Amino acid sequence: MNLACFDRMNDSDKREYLEFLLWHYRVVDAFWFIQSADKSGQPAAEVLNEQVWGRVAGMAAKDLVKRFSITEKGLKGFVQALRLFPWAMIVDYQIDEREDEVMIRVPSCPTQEARIRRGIGEYNCREMHRAEFTSFARVIDERIRVECIFAPPAPHPPDIFCMWRFYLEKTGAGESA
Repeated sequence: MNLACFDRMNDSDKREYLEFLLWHYRVVDAFWFIQSADKSGQPAAEVLNEQVWGRVAGMAAKDLVKRFSITEKGLKGFVQALRLFPWAMIVDYQIDEREDEVMIRVPSCPTQEARIRRGIGEYNCREMHRAEFTSFARVIDERIRVECIFAPPAPHPPDIFCMWRFYLEKTGAGESA
Protein backbone atom coordinates (compact mmCIF):
# COMPACT_ATOMS: atom_id res chain seq x y z
CA MET A 1 0.00 0.00 0.00
CA ASN A 2 1.43 3.38 -0.99
CA LEU A 3 0.25 6.15 1.33
CA ALA A 4 2.78 8.80 0.26
CA CYS A 5 0.03 11.10 -1.07
CA PHE A 6 -1.05 11.72 2.54
CA ASP A 7 2.35 13.22 3.34
CA ARG A 8 1.46 16.13 1.07
CA MET A 9 -2.03 16.67 2.49
CA ASN A 10 -2.99 18.99 5.30
CA ASP A 11 -5.57 17.93 7.91
CA SER A 12 -8.44 19.44 5.92
CA ASP A 13 -7.44 17.52 2.78
CA LYS A 14 -7.11 14.28 4.76
CA ARG A 15 -10.59 14.78 6.21
CA GLU A 16 -11.98 15.47 2.73
CA TYR A 17 -10.33 12.30 1.45
CA LEU A 18 -11.72 10.32 4.39
CA GLU A 19 -15.21 11.57 3.52
CA PHE A 20 -14.62 10.44 -0.07
CA LEU A 21 -13.49 6.98 1.10
CA LEU A 22 -16.54 6.52 3.32
CA TRP A 23 -18.86 7.65 0.53
CA HIS A 24 -17.10 5.36 -1.95
CA TYR A 25 -17.25 2.44 0.50
CA ARG A 26 -21.03 2.89 0.70
CA VAL A 27 -21.41 3.20 -3.07
CA VAL A 28 -19.39 0.04 -3.75
CA ASP A 29 -21.50 -1.87 -1.22
CA ALA A 30 -24.73 -0.54 -2.78
CA PHE A 31 -23.77 -1.44 -6.34
CA TRP A 32 -22.48 -4.84 -5.27
CA PHE A 33 -25.87 -5.57 -3.71
CA ILE A 34 -27.86 -4.19 -6.66
CA GLN A 35 -25.84 -6.25 -9.16
CA SER A 36 -26.13 -9.37 -6.99
CA ALA A 37 -29.90 -8.95 -6.80
CA ASP A 38 -30.15 -8.35 -10.57
CA LYS A 39 -28.03 -11.40 -11.34
CA SER A 40 -29.25 -13.87 -8.71
CA GLY A 41 -32.50 -12.46 -7.33
CA GLN A 42 -33.28 -10.45 -4.21
CA PRO A 43 -33.45 -13.38 -1.74
CA ALA A 44 -30.05 -14.71 -2.89
CA ALA A 45 -28.51 -11.23 -2.67
CA GLU A 46 -29.85 -10.85 0.88
CA VAL A 47 -28.29 -14.17 1.92
CA LEU A 48 -24.96 -13.20 0.33
CA ASN A 49 -25.14 -9.82 2.05
CA GLU A 50 -25.69 -11.53 5.40
CA GLN A 51 -22.74 -13.87 4.82
CA VAL A 52 -20.41 -11.08 3.68
CA TRP A 53 -21.25 -8.67 6.50
CA GLY A 54 -21.20 -11.47 9.06
CA ARG A 55 -17.60 -12.07 8.03
CA VAL A 56 -16.22 -8.57 7.38
CA ALA A 57 -17.62 -6.98 10.54
CA GLY A 58 -15.68 -9.37 12.74
CA MET A 59 -12.56 -8.76 10.66
CA ALA A 60 -13.07 -5.01 11.07
CA ALA A 61 -13.51 -5.35 14.83
CA LYS A 62 -10.27 -7.36 15.12
CA ASP A 63 -8.40 -4.76 13.10
CA LEU A 64 -9.85 -1.84 15.07
CA VAL A 65 -8.97 -3.50 18.39
CA LYS A 66 -5.40 -3.97 17.22
CA ARG A 67 -4.88 -0.61 15.48
CA PHE A 68 -6.42 1.47 18.24
CA SER A 69 -5.32 -0.65 21.22
CA ILE A 70 -8.85 -1.25 22.46
CA THR A 71 -8.51 -3.37 25.59
CA GLU A 72 -11.85 -2.62 27.23
CA LYS A 73 -14.29 -5.55 27.22
CA GLY A 74 -18.04 -5.53 27.64
CA LEU A 75 -20.34 -2.85 26.34
CA LYS A 76 -17.85 -0.02 26.85
CA GLY A 77 -15.28 -1.73 24.63
CA PHE A 78 -18.00 -2.53 22.10
CA VAL A 79 -19.06 1.12 21.83
CA GLN A 80 -15.45 2.29 21.70
CA ALA A 81 -14.76 0.04 18.69
CA LEU A 82 -18.17 0.59 17.08
CA ARG A 83 -17.66 4.35 16.95
CA LEU A 84 -14.63 3.66 14.70
CA PHE A 85 -16.51 1.26 12.40
CA PRO A 86 -17.08 2.88 8.99
CA TRP A 87 -20.80 2.12 8.90
CA ALA A 88 -21.31 3.79 12.28
CA MET A 89 -19.97 6.97 10.68
CA ILE A 90 -21.72 6.55 7.33
CA VAL A 91 -25.13 5.92 8.89
CA ASP A 92 -24.52 8.05 11.98
CA TYR A 93 -25.79 5.50 14.48
CA GLN A 94 -27.54 7.08 17.42
CA ILE A 95 -25.85 5.22 20.27
CA ASP A 96 -27.46 5.30 23.71
CA GLU A 97 -25.15 3.83 26.35
CA ARG A 98 -26.71 2.66 29.57
CA GLU A 99 -25.19 0.75 32.45
CA ASP A 100 -26.53 -2.64 31.36
CA GLU A 101 -27.33 -2.16 27.67
CA VAL A 102 -26.53 -0.22 24.53
CA MET A 103 -29.27 0.85 22.14
CA ILE A 104 -28.59 1.78 18.53
CA ARG A 105 -31.17 3.69 16.56
CA VAL A 106 -30.95 4.44 12.85
CA PRO A 107 -33.16 7.44 12.06
CA SER A 108 -31.65 7.92 8.62
CA CYS A 109 -30.53 4.91 6.61
CA PRO A 110 -28.82 5.95 3.34
CA THR A 111 -29.35 2.52 1.79
CA GLN A 112 -33.06 2.23 2.53
CA GLU A 113 -33.69 5.90 1.72
CA ALA A 114 -32.04 5.50 -1.70
CA ARG A 115 -34.19 2.44 -2.42
CA ILE A 116 -37.34 4.30 -1.42
CA ARG A 117 -36.39 7.26 -3.63
CA ARG A 118 -35.91 4.89 -6.57
CA GLY A 119 -39.31 3.31 -5.94
CA ILE A 120 -37.95 -0.17 -5.23
CA GLY A 121 -38.88 -0.28 -1.55
CA GLU A 122 -36.97 -1.39 1.50
CA TYR A 123 -35.02 -4.60 1.43
CA ASN A 124 -34.73 -7.19 4.17
CA CYS A 125 -31.66 -6.06 6.10
CA ARG A 126 -32.50 -7.49 9.54
CA GLU A 127 -30.55 -10.76 9.27
CA MET A 128 -27.59 -9.08 7.58
CA HIS A 129 -27.33 -6.58 10.44
CA ARG A 130 -27.84 -9.32 13.03
CA ALA A 131 -24.87 -11.22 11.51
CA GLU A 132 -22.83 -8.01 11.23
CA PHE A 133 -23.48 -6.82 14.79
CA THR A 134 -23.05 -10.30 16.29
CA SER A 135 -19.75 -10.87 14.50
CA PHE A 136 -18.47 -7.43 15.53
CA ALA A 137 -19.62 -7.69 19.16
CA ARG A 138 -18.24 -11.19 19.73
CA VAL A 139 -14.73 -10.01 18.84
CA ILE A 140 -14.94 -7.42 21.61
CA ASP A 141 -16.56 -9.69 24.19
CA GLU A 142 -18.13 -13.15 23.73
CA ARG A 143 -20.78 -12.29 26.34
CA ILE A 144 -22.36 -9.52 24.24
CA ARG A 145 -25.76 -10.47 22.88
CA VAL A 146 -27.64 -8.75 20.06
CA GLU A 147 -31.38 -8.19 19.98
CA CYS A 148 -33.25 -6.68 17.07
CA ILE A 149 -36.07 -4.47 18.34
CA PHE A 150 -37.19 -3.82 14.75
CA ALA A 151 -35.66 -3.62 11.28
CA PRO A 152 -36.87 -4.03 7.71
CA PRO A 153 -38.78 -6.00 6.59
CA ALA A 154 -40.73 -5.50 9.83
CA PRO A 155 -42.84 -2.37 10.19
CA HIS A 156 -41.03 0.53 11.85
CA PRO A 157 -41.79 4.11 12.87
CA PRO A 158 -41.42 6.63 10.04
CA ASP A 159 -38.54 8.36 11.84
CA ILE A 160 -36.46 5.25 12.70
CA PHE A 161 -35.51 2.48 10.28
CA CYS A 162 -34.15 0.06 12.84
CA MET A 163 -33.29 -0.29 16.50
CA TRP A 164 -30.92 -2.75 18.12
CA ARG A 165 -30.18 -3.67 21.73
CA PHE A 166 -26.85 -5.01 22.97
CA TYR A 167 -26.42 -6.48 26.44
CA LEU A 168 -24.17 -8.83 28.35
CA GLU A 169 -25.30 -12.41 28.77
CA LYS A 170 -26.35 -12.99 32.37
CA THR A 171 -24.98 -15.89 34.36
CA GLY A 172 -25.86 -17.22 37.76
CA ALA A 173 -28.04 -15.21 40.15
CA GLY A 174 -28.65 -12.37 37.69
CA GLU A 175 -25.00 -11.32 37.71
CA SER A 176 -23.02 -10.47 34.60
CA ALA A 177 -20.21 -12.83 33.77
